[in-house]
Amino acid sequence: MIPITDKIVDEKILKKAVDRYREKGIVLPTFAQMQNPELVPGVIRDKLKGIGLWDLHPLNLFRITWKNEPRQKGGLFGSPNFLELPKSLTGIDARIVVMLGKWFPTGAHKVGAAYGCLAPRIITGQFDPTYNKAVWPSTGNYCRGGAFDSYLMDVTAVAILPEEMSRERFTWLKEIGAEVIATPGCESNVKEIYDKCWEIRRTRKDCIIFNQFEEFGNSCWHYEVTGHAIEEVFRMVAGKHSQLAAYISATGSAGTIAAGDYLRTKFPHLKVVASEALQCPTLLRNGFGGHRIEGIGDKHVPWIHNIKNTNVVTAIDDEDCMRLLRVFNEKAGHEYLAGNGVEKEVVEQLGMIGISGIANILSAIKTAKYFDLNGEDVLVTIATDSAEMYGSRLEELTAERGAYTLIQAVKDHEKCMFGTTTDHMKELSYEDQKAIHNLKYFTWIEQQNKEVEDLRQLWDDRQIWPTIFRQPALWDELIHEFNDRTGLLR
Repeated sequence: MIPITDKIVDEKILKKAVDRYREKGIVLPTFAQMQNPELVPGVIRDKLKGIGLWDLHPLNLFRITWKNEPRQKGGLFGSPNFLELPKSLTGIDARIVVMLGKWFPTGAHKVGAAYGCLAPRIITGQFDPTYNKAVWPSTGNYCRGGAFDSYLMDVTAVAILPEEMSRERFTWLKEIGAEVIATPGCESNVKEIYDKCWEIRRTRKDCIIFNQFEEFGNSCWHYEVTGHAIEEVFRMVAGKHSQLAAYISATGSAGTIAAGDYLRTKFPHLKVVASEALQCPTLLRNGFGGHRIEGIGDKHVPWIHNIKNTNVVTAIDDEDCMRLLRVFNEKAGHEYLAGNGVEKEVVEQLGMIGISGIANILSAIKTAKYFDLNGEDVLVTIATDSAEMYGSRLEELTAERGAYTLIQAVKDHEKCMFGTTTDHMKELSYEDQKAIHNLKYFTWIEQQNKEVEDLRQLWDDRQIWPTIFRQPALWDELIHEFNDRTGLLR
């Protein structure tokens, strides 16, 4: 049976964590507080005014939320951070809203996914911060988020990521003091990451692995926090006749797409769209290959992906993403967009969108065109991180292709965005969904030693996913008890 983590497993280990956190002054936020920061105690809010967004301070655990004030230092909380894209940029009448992960600590929402995995182990006595090390296997931002959370929670971090990821990621991980392990290949080389995890299991008894592709805490955090933030944003921007027509997310670890499971409970006719790279169309065609859309590992179906809740799969050419990265960030690209009617305040914020965010936008355009959506339809998608993570990629493109020009910006925008078509996408039937779900067998049963009965339960048991997604409410009770035992909020 799929394990549900809602009870204390080892009181002795739990006591060690309580004692350590009392000594270090570490208070754990609840999922409810990350969803609604108005619930954060006033004493903590007052102290946050003097703490920078990226500062390695344990109180920044309370900034694991979509609602951070968009300031690098001293900001508190407000509405979720988002950007609505105009028709002058997208070329379509349907409204595309992009949730901005830039204003999380580390500049990416993965600090939330990592917290959703680590915190439940600590509050149930399954992780001893005085002994255990937290291993964060990742294709990019997740190991950054895990390393950041680990530092704030007084845990030693081990980050695993492919050697071809951007230079910025490796530099930051080393600066924060994480042990860094580079595996062969690019972001689609997930099996190599898993192989390293098995090696660690065999040889390092002090390590506990938080594999984002199988940790339900990842999807639970997005269900509870990202899902509610998207609902709030939609209600902020909705007109009298607006409908939330689609939610689009790169599959990656399948954590972010779980926000669609929450949104389905509020908007039953919503289309949940999985976006992946055309160079590695695993869900679309059982395909394989390498690609440049950093942070969306593939060649397998994540264990935590509720395929029954995915309606559409799209595949995006990574070349389109790289060309639009230049449009969104180069001076000539900004001049062209401004001259083409895109508002200055929108142009200035396009750097808030990283490579996978660009892919998500293109998938949203595909979706709008496929379903004939109009100005009453709102599509919401995610920018996990910003272009700040990809400065080296822009340098590489300049070295490879030369200085960026106005005429190239016109070509790139016209071809890569206005020219988006409905090819390389599929509306999933029940049989399509079941076929994708069954692909989990080859990774998770044959390679990762999970039970085939659990695979069947994830498909056949109608209550298993709602039960999984209800766990944060149970975890919050344990977090309150944990903080009471440290006495730090008295």
